[in-house]
Amino acid sequence: MTESTPKIFATIAQNTEGSTATLASAPEKSVNLPAAVLLAAGEGSRLGGMPKSLLTLNGQSLLARQVAALRLAGIHQIVVVTGYFHALIEAELKPLHVDTVRNPQPEAGQQSSVRLGLSKLRAPFDFTFITLADQPLLNAEDFVALTATFAQRQPSKEIRYPVVKGQRGNPVAISRNIVSLILAADSSVTCRDFIQQHPELVDPYPTDNEHFIIDIDTVDDLAAFKVRTGVALQRPA
Repeated sequence: MTESTPKIFATIAQNTEGSTATLASAPEKSVNLPAAVLLAAGEGSRLGGMPKSLLTLNGQSLLARQVAALRLAGIHQIVVVTGYFHALIEAELKPLHVDTVRNPQPEAGQQSSVRLGLSKLRAPFDFTFITLADQPLLNAEDFVALTATFAQRQPSKEIRYPVVKGQRGNPVAISRNIVSLILAADSSVTCRDFIQQHPELVDPYPTDNEHFIIDIDTVDDLAAFKVRTGVALQRPA
């Protein structure tokens, strides 16, 4: 049984700062307290070299939209990892009052940013999302749903991620225990490696929600997004 897909057009029209119904449906923090590591360190090389997180949708950057969605979903410990274009991205983050950490070697790849972000999390939290800043349709309802599904995972499972029509999506949710194990391992062990090496800890979450598999990597992705939604993402000035 999969979850039905929210309407994309409704998502775009939604103001991520104004849904009290979402707040009311969030799980109790004392039971299932989430954190988030938000990755915004990439070079955007397939878009000609640009900060993808600063693409704007309806006048708001993807980065600001996702921070607002996380907070509306009851997630208040948010660590944003910057790297390439750090000055521009950190300027965008300044009024948002989130924790930031700069990857001094973003050329080492996304997994180096994941590990750095995990190392900056502080108790209390029960699990964390690892989420990408270039997913334009993620909203508060999506994070609330993922928080609920993590609480409902099978016994002995510590990792969940959405799977949409056979395609693995993002964000990934991992327990605090898994965070500790990854950080205690050799620095060459990435989060991706750990997940691949421990399938017994993974409980995939089947869903029809395409928000989890839509991201922006290329010029073709920008064009496809406009065709799909009728709304164009604007490049940063």
